[in-house]
Amino acid sequence: MDANSTSLKYAVDIVFCIDVTGSMYPVLDQVKEGALTFHKRLEESMSHKDKAISKLRLRVVAYRDFRDNASDALEQSPFFTIPEQVGEFESFVRGLRAGGGGDEPESGLEALAVALNSDWERGQDRRRHIVALFTDASAHPLGVGSSAGTYPQVAPASIDDLMEVWGYGGSQSAVMENAAKRLLLFAPDTTPWNEIAADWNNTIYVPSRAGEGLNEFEFTEIIDAIGNSI
Repeated sequence: MDANSTSLKYAVDIVFCIDVTGSMYPVLDQVKEGALTFHKRLEESMSHKDKAISKLRLRVVAYRDFRDNASDALEQSPFFTIPEQVGEFESFVRGLRAGGGGDEPESGLEALAVALNSDWERGQDRRRHIVALFTDASAHPLGVGSSAGTYPQVAPASIDDLMEVWGYGGSQSAVMENAAKRLLLFAPDTTPWNEIAADWNNTIYVPSRAGEGLNEFEFTEIIDAIGNSI
């Protein structure tokens, strides 16, 4: 990647945690359309802050609702190194379809647990590990739909346990590095997202309108918000 030699360089891992229920097609379409140019646009956003990317990896965790239909409640990709694997990243994103989910709430906390337990980069000097979650709905308490064979084993029993996984207060259960981690929430002002925004450290909250599919945001705003978290 092109980078100014005087810039601070970071190895950046980003997990897009995306609600892909029916109302979310606007933001999903934006991510699809922006997949090929995302890395270039992020680099441009960061260059204004005299920062650059030495290594970029992207991953997607897409979710619906285990209570409604456990068979399509969670889809996840591995990390793709960008730009080398941008075609594979684009192919995965373009294969996602917005639909289903039943009535809200959805299985956002299970998806967040899967995202937090990603195989994060550990070997670079400066690192940023970012989970960017997009939803226009509230979330079920953890455990709803847990009898399904597809339910993620990494999902803890409660939101308090999930906060421990995040590493609140130096928890020994933390799976992410405190200095590197960032959580970016594009979510409505409803439980559990407003509670997470209030209680979890290193979290940036961008409130959205419930049930609107996040169509109030442009992709440039999303990229700038991610760039500001690095």
